[in-house]
Amino acid sequence: MTKITAIIPTLNEEIHIEEAIKSVGFADEIIVIDSYSTDSTVALAEKYNVKIIKRKFDDFSSQKNFAIQQAKHPWIYVLDADERVTSEVKREILEAVQNPNNCVGFYVRRSFYFVGKNINYGGCQRDKVIRLFLKEECMYRGIVHEKITTNGKLGFFKHKIEHYSYKNYDHYISKMNHYGALRAKQYFDEGKTVNLYHILIKPPARFFIHYFLRLGFLDGFPGYIFAKTQAYGVYVRYVKLWLLNRNVK
Repeated sequence: MTKITAIIPTLNEEIHIEEAIKSVGFADEIIVIDSYSTDSTVALAEKYNVKIIKRKFDDFSSQKNFAIQQAKHPWIYVLDADERVTSEVKREILEAVQNPNNCVGFYVRRSFYFVGKNINYGGCQRDKVIRLFLKEECMYRGIVHEKITTNGKLGFFKHKIEHYSYKNYDHYISKMNHYGALRAKQYFDEGKTVNLYHILIKPPARFFIHYFLRLGFLDGFPGYIFAKTQAYGVYVRYVKLWLLNRNVK
């Protein structure tokens, strides 16, 4: 029987880690790769039959690729700590590894929850990620919002996993600041610069895309807040890039 290693990257995920581990309890091996959490994440994970690896965080792709190389089994399922594998997706995973139909990886859609509401629009209706894949055929690339790269055939699961990405609004903003800093560093290393277009035009354009073109207004006030925070994320990345280009810490 083909076996699966589930990988859960963590940093201060004490409110999520136990449910995350339970949701991939079907895996033959579970690896928690922790970026030196300062809360009780590791202590809670130690209650379960998991392998815990501590590694200093450099970027998302490097962290996940390192964990993948530690896996014992050919099939990898990567689960962010704020995600939950539903029983329907579990069945699809177990069926896929036994009969992959020449696929080296599989996309899964996510149901996104924001400020206590399931967000159905604003771009979330198009949210899909590769979560199950063959260890030897796929690799993560990209500093932030990393993606799997492969030349092989990819399949698609029918059902969705659940994505509880943000504890509250403050947590959302802190993540936006973190992602913005990482993206700004990537742009800085690529030699990109900033002008008024990036600061004055791109953030409102991002709001317009999420709220109007991607129908965020159908989610009511949470959809409006979601679109505004997406715009804020764009603003942050370019302000931080502007500061990097001026050597301002």
